[in-house]
Amino acid sequence: MTIDFNVRPILVPLCIFLFTCLGCGKPKTTASNTESLSSYRWFQDYTDRANLHFVHSVGPLGRHAFPEIMGSGAALFDYDGDGRLDLYLVQNAGPDSGLTNRLFHQEPDGTFRDASDGSGLDVAGWGMGVAIGDVNNDGLPDVVLTEYGGVRLFLNQGHGKFVEATSQAGLSLPSQAGGYLPWATSASFIDYDRDGWLDLVVTFYVAYDPTRTCTGRDGKPEYCGPNDFPGSITRVYHNLGASLSNQSKAHGIRPVKFEDVTDRCGLGQSPGKGLGVLCTDFNGDGWPDIFVTNDAQANGLWINQHDGTFVDQAMTMGVAFNETGQPQGNMGIAWQDIDGDGLTDLFVTHLSEETNTLWIQIAAKSFADRTAAAGLIGHGQGTGFGTVLADFDNSGWPSLAITNGRVVRGKPVSQQDAPELPNYWLAYAQRNRLFANHGGKFIDISAQNPAFCSQPNVGRGLAWGSLNNDGAIDLIITTVSGPARLLKNTAKHRGHWLMVRAIEPLLGGRDACGARIVIFSGGRQRVGWVTPGSSYLCSNDPRAHFGLGSTTNVDGIDVLWPEGQMEHFDGTDADRIVVLKKGTGTALP
Repeated sequence: MTIDFNVRPILVPLCIFLFTCLGCGKPKTTASNTESLSSYRWFQDYTDRANLHFVHSVGPLGRHAFPEIMGSGAALFDYDGDGRLDLYLVQNAGPDSGLTNRLFHQEPDGTFRDASDGSGLDVAGWGMGVAIGDVNNDGLPDVVLTEYGGVRLFLNQGHGKFVEATSQAGLSLPSQAGGYLPWATSASFIDYDRDGWLDLVVTFYVAYDPTRTCTGRDGKPEYCGPNDFPGSITRVYHNLGASLSNQSKAHGIRPVKFEDVTDRCGLGQSPGKGLGVLCTDFNGDGWPDIFVTNDAQANGLWINQHDGTFVDQAMTMGVAFNETGQPQGNMGIAWQDIDGDGLTDLFVTHLSEETNTLWIQIAAKSFADRTAAAGLIGHGQGTGFGTVLADFDNSGWPSLAITNGRVVRGKPVSQQDAPELPNYWLAYAQRNRLFANHGGKFIDISAQNPAFCSQPNVGRGLAWGSLNNDGAIDLIITTVSGPARLLKNTAKHRGHWLMVRAIEPLLGGRDACGARIVIFSGGRQRVGWVTPGSSYLCSNDPRAHFGLGSTTNVDGIDVLWPEGQMEHFDGTDADRIVVLKKGTGTALP
């Protein structure tokens, strides 16, 4: 059998780029590299062509309210079951602003229709993040919205209608000590006890005192930082659906109730400054764990003990700090097998003066900082927030995208370079970054992708999904006080691909959140996950995506379902989306 791991040459000329402090510098172009560099032109801006019109707002400028610099996220999800990903975008202008979050329905022609009015999701607030999951197992994805102010749950009633059920579901939050509002950031669903009902993890940032003012080095007003306030606790909410499942529906809606089990789970005594969260199986025991990025503190990796409790093993597993042992401004999270060894690796974004960190999983329960070895140091990285590891060219190797934007003033970019950005934000704007993966080694291809990288922005959220179901991963960017943008994948030299949707027929037909998918193709095993909640403040395409390079078929698929059962499914031709239903495969021990 011939094994072809990549559709492009592995050897790439070294030292072909000059970088500016904003990233996206101009490469040295020579006759020897011009042709190879042209193959890295992956994205085009389709925002206008898709009829997507959304501009983020933080309300009146000049207040330097801490929440406004942290941005807001997005969610890609099919809310009406028509097979196309729709889009939810979050505002941060306050509950009295009149500026509401917006729900966009993707039409058959790929354009987006604003379906916000009357949807129930058109709410105003200091919005932060989104998590998507079917909390009552009725087959309809529901929405959790995080805000500076708390958490809100919206139940999907079908036909584009949602109803808020925050109070009834037990998710209303009291003010913190001192009367400060709870500041919820990222959220993710997890079935931590494997009972078939999605539980909820919400990270909380700091106990922000809005009366406190901060100044920059120049003595002028500036946004405060995480060290100016005490931390908060990441909270775990247990879904009581198993005990409510026999109750009749009220007004056609199956009842939903959560119980705050944070203290019982073991997280209640460990306050942090949480910004990102990823719920997945880190140690390979088949039970989902909780990884939390803490700003300017050690990250937390809460390992599931199978009895409803968790133990923080971030230090022993090597992901609490980078290799120098220093806490950093941990923000966004990406999770993929970047070197093809069958073990999933972890990437976290940091501040400009720090280094984004790539932890390679070297064995079960053990990670090591391999940022430098992977070629991800020394590029003038920027302050990273949203991040995605995905196989944009379907070569078989996931590449890396990062949104950037400062949290304190720097050298302003020119208005000409950022024409859509108010003057106020020019000192916070930076360029995004894009890296191509060659067998676990990355090269910066930002200059070849001006649609994603050339225009400085105050980048925050980055959501991924195959918007037109062609197996190419597209991106949604959210920015502070700027437009949301749709980056369509138009790479000309893409390889073959497979996307897998894993669903649970006995649980309302919902997506199998937390499932591990392994495909066998071309002599390799490729690992994917059903983990929509990642990046920063975002929820992504719930389908697992695999680039196959030149391989035209898949020999077989194994699924480890969230409840612990494993099944094998027959192979298939490449370049298609397959739907795997639990209970229809061959059971494996």
